Amino acid sequence: MKALQEGRAKCYQCYRPMSSCMCEYVRAIPTQTKFVILMHPKEFKKTKNGTGRLTHLSLPNSELYVDENFSSHNAVNALIDNPDHLCYVLYPGKNSLNLNTQKIEAERKQIVIFIIDSTWPCSVKMLRVSKNLQQLPKLSFTHSKCSQFMIKEQPKEFCLSTIESTLSILELLNLQGIENIEAEKFEKFLTPFTSMVKYQIECASHSQNKSVRFKPRREEL
Repeated sequence: MKALQEGRAKCYQCYRPMSSCMCEYVRAIPTQTKFVILMHPKEFKKTKNGTGRLTHLSLPNSELYVDENFSSHNAVNALIDNPDHLCYVLYPGKNSLNLNTQKIEAERKQIVIFIIDSTWPCSVKMLRVSKNLQQLPKLSFTHSKCSQFMIKEQPKEFCLSTIESTLSILELLNLQGIENIEAEKFEKFLTPFTSMVKYQIECASHSQNKSVRFKPRREEL
């Protein structure tokens, strides 16, 4: 069962309206690395342009949780406390491990990467209040890409969406030999995202064409 009730039917998987469901474009990539998407409640409500859920659907070895403070989150703490796990949180900073120049030394442990799915101000707050995430080593990367998220204004020129950031991480992990993913799969990873952006742009264009710029003048009696 994919749809909720008729009228305001939504897809159970991508949580978008059935009329704009993106599930058919998802091309899942199996990974050695486990990804954990930590979604802010406000982001959860953005069904029309959220990329965190599309990221989760594209990665079989991933989990997604919605909250603002994960300090007492049982599933998150279980992942962090597991001695067989090597956990990181994707967050820029001078002390973060930069994947472009530094390699993760997993030592046969399961690499777990927590990705905060939210706006930058909310991400800062989530990390501040989530004491368990604060204790994790930080992970970062540098790039020169421009986001394809044309329906959403990014706070800075080189800010990426959650799914674009995840792709960058996967590409770098591939270069490090931690992952072994074919180039063809990378090319299709963003397909649900680019299809979503294209759909939203077409909807906006259609809406503008239908808008009434001038009201007809009433005939005088």
